[in-house]
Amino acid sequence: MLRNLSLFILAAALALPANAQFGKVLKGLGDRGAPTDSKSASGLKEALQIGTDHTVDLTGTTDGFLKNEAIKILLPEKLQTAQRGLRMAGMGPKLDEFELSMNRAAEKAAPAARSIFKDALMQMTFDDARKILTGGDTAATEYFKGKTSDSLTASFRPTVESAMEETGVVQQYKQLAGGVQSLPFGRSQSFDITDYVVAKTLDGLFHVLGEEEKKIRTDPAAQITPLLKEVFGKR
Repeated sequence: MLRNLSLFILAAALALPANAQFGKVLKGLGDRGAPTDSKSASGLKEALQIGTDHTVDLTGTTDGFLKNEAIKILLPEKLQTAQRGLRMAGMGPKLDEFELSMNRAAEKAAPAARSIFKDALMQMTFDDARKILTGGDTAATEYFKGKTSDSLTASFRPTVESAMEETGVVQQYKQLAGGVQSLPFGRSQSFDITDYVVAKTLDGLFHVLGEEEKKIRTDPAAQITPLLKEVFGKR
């Protein structure tokens, strides 16, 4: 019963502006015609499942990273700094191919997040709900970030490594970095390109999830099923 109550409170919170009063949420518990605790819990799970699924669908597809300027994986800083010189040296096509390959690796890795997000949703506790209720517009995203970052990193890495091996990303980076060394301002610097792509994949995933959460909190159009309209639309 306590779990159902916490889930209901969180469902109400996601349907209200971030600064909604806690008492307003509690008052709704006794309203005639209000959804049952069980239905509210189902509505919450459906909302967050839809939000996380949509996030994976948006990122884990061809051009999901590459064509989204907010999350597109750009050249590592070392190469960005040297980009003009490298292009003048005739390495522009290799830079473009390298950037494309990094984004393709991220797009291949993103679908692994689906089951990990689902597990995190099932582990949500009353304390988690209370923090999300009193948090900002992306409090649920922060919850997922805290619960899933380690698992996502472990899950993404082999997929990213495999994708980059297929497209020769590591070799491309070494060649491009070697080109930097040949420039007058080049510096020797240790850098793990796999770590870079994995970290940027996580950043992009959570950015999109945050945008999806904002829609759930503020946009009635995001309530796309009858259950969501019944549960969230009455708050």
